[in-house]
This record gives sequence, structure tokens and C-alpha cells, in this order.
Amino acid sequence: MIQALRGMKDIMSPENERFVYIVDTASETAKRYGYEYIETPLLEETALFKRSVGESSDIVGKEMYQFIDKGGHDVSLRPEGTAGIVRAFIQSKLDRKGGVHRFYYHGPMFRYERPQKGRLREFHQFGCESFGEDSVYEDFNIILMIKDIFDTLGIGYTIKLNSLGCPECMPGYRDQLIEHLHDIQDGLCEDCNRRIETNPIRVLDCKNETCRTLLADSPVIVQNLCEECDRDFGTLTSMLDSHGIEYELDPKLVRGLDYYTRTAFEFVSSEIGAQSAIAGGGRYNRLVEFLGGKPTPAVGFALGIERIIELVKLPEKGRSGIYLGVMEPEAIGTVLKIAHKKRAKERVYVEYSKRSLKAHLKAADRMGAKICAVIGEEELQNSQIWVKDLETKEERRVGVDRFE
Repeated sequence: MIQALRGMKDIMSPENERFVYIVDTASETAKRYGYEYIETPLLEETALFKRSVGESSDIVGKEMYQFIDKGGHDVSLRPEGTAGIVRAFIQSKLDRKGGVHRFYYHGPMFRYERPQKGRLREFHQFGCESFGEDSVYEDFNIILMIKDIFDTLGIGYTIKLNSLGCPECMPGYRDQLIEHLHDIQDGLCEDCNRRIETNPIRVLDCKNETCRTLLADSPVIVQNLCEECDRDFGTLTSMLDSHGIEYELDPKLVRGLDYYTRTAFEFVSSEIGAQSAIAGGGRYNRLVEFLGGKPTPAVGFALGIERIIELVKLPEKGRSGIYLGVMEPEAIGTVLKIAHKKRAKERVYVEYSKRSLKAHLKAADRMGAKICAVIGEEELQNSQIWVKDLETKEERRVGVDRFE
């Protein structure tokens, strides 16, 4: 028997209802914030991710599904969503048109890593990207949007916040950090030692407990911000305070991607074990330029659907829809005609096989239908249909033409 590949999972009942509810809730929230839907290909040139996510990242170095296609092109399945959105933004010349452009997306991403609860090799993200607005108030609005999504879904969280500075303040901090890392590098893991030379900021993201202990006294970027970055970060925290939004400052929060500048944040949950991040993002003002576009400020986020699917609290819902059945095979044509008309406004299930009334009622109850309607011998002779409201328990016979 052929089975799904390791780390790949079918989305079926009972998870499918939660999955759709997450996507619908997040999409409707994003639209209320002025975002419009965008869809980008699953497959992109590998160079796109090397230049955006960064060759020093684990994603590019270890986890991408990368191969040479039949045309000899070096391509990869997308490991995250932002790079493709930026590529589409530039390719559509929106960077040349100016103004603010806001997009939301959802879909599968692919990373070849060790599967575990909430982390698969094919996983799904919902995300938003905002281009052209440099104000820190846009960062605040992004965080507020994620809060609205999780509050609607009934998910508890803690917000962690940091600033990664800018090209003006980062170089000086980088030099301080490298000097400190050289002092402790003998005790750091192999990955950390490699990153000291390629991207020392990423060392702070190491999950190795020994490394985390050694890094506890590392210099932090928030104490080395330039005047503008410090002012922006202060404005952001003040806005969160004024709206009563609780957060924790985390000077070691650098995210797993190389393109972030200034604001970086994560929403974390204590309910999913060690892999606690359920959403994250930040500002990436230089990425559009890195990928060949006109310099454009940008900020965005992504949330992991598999990470939160078990945490979602589905709203209570009453019965809905119509169950149509027959007790005489000759009635199926009439039932199908009724179903076609009713489906213009509501969900309709048709049972084609002949069953007893009791069996039809049980089936309608299992599917949560509000109405069970059946045509038996007597109803067939009189052009009627027997109807029962499964909420009020009211029963009646009506003409087929009236029920349609």
C-alpha cells in the first residue's frame, strides 16, 4: 500500500473543519485591515531563497527541497512565503508605482526537517505582507491584526518583541557581538561557530542549551540602537502599552530568516511543547532592494496553521442544511430536482438509496441537518414531501412545488 511521505499529512475530518475555520478567520481579518489576496507559485528559482532567506540560514543550508528540473534550472519548493511575494511585487513593477500595497496569502510550504508535533515537511502558513509604509504604526497594526486573529480563534499567546536595528546601528553591534563570541566559541556548537563568520546575529537564535547558557551575557542590540531605531521601538512599545496589549522584551529574538531589520516579534504558546512559536514576523526594509527592486519599506508576518490547529476553539453551531431522502426509488428524480434548487442558498445532502424513515432520520441527525425531508409511497402519489424540523421536532407534509 502506498502511503503519504514522511512529514506529509492529509487534511481530513476531523481536522479539516478547524483548518478551514483558521484560513477563513485569518482571511476575513486581513481583509478588514485592507489586505488583498495574492497567490504565488509553489516552485521558484533557488536563487530567490538564497538571496532573501540567506545562505547562512538552516532553511537554505539544510532544509530546502532543491533540485534541477528537466530544463536544467535550479529550483526549490518554497520554504516560506515572503520571498515569493516580494518577487511578485517586483515583477509586477509595484515597487515603481509607489503607494502602499498590502497582501495576504495562505498555502503549503516545504522544509526537509525532522517531523514532530506541529512541524511537518509540508506545512501550511497564513501570512500578510505590507509594502510602501515605513511608519512603525504599520508594525503595530500587523501585531494588532495577529492578536485579533488569535483572539477570534480562542488561542492564548504571549507576544515577544525585539528590534534588530538598521544598517546604521547594526555594524557596531555586530562587531561587539563577534568579539564576545570569539571569547566563548570553544564552548559553542558547530553551527554557532560557522555563523560567527557568516551571520553572527543568528548565533543568538541557537536552541542548544549549552550555547544558550554561554550566550546569556551576550551584548544585546536594543542597547546599541541608533537614535531613529530607538525612537521607533519606543513608539511601538508605547502603542502596545496604550492599547493594553501585554508583551515581553526578548533581546535574543532574531527570527530564523536573514532579511529582518528593526521590529521583530513572535507570538508564542505554552500549549504546544518546545516548538512554541505560533506566529512571527517583523520589518524587512531592505529585502525588495536585495532582490533587484526599488528600495521599499516592508513589514509582514506568517502563522503556522498546523501549529495552532489543535488549539482552535470552534464556535458552537446549531443544525444547518437539508437532508433529502427517498423511500421509493421512483422519487429520486424529484428529490434531485429539489436539491438543485435548494443548493442555491443552503447545504443539501441527498441519499440516493431506498431506506426506511427511521434510517433517514438517523442519517440526517448524524450530519447535523436542520431539516429532514423524505418522499415515500404516499407522498409520491400525492406530489408531496414529508418534512421534519430536527430542532423544533415539527413534522408536516407539503406539496413538492411549495417545498422547492
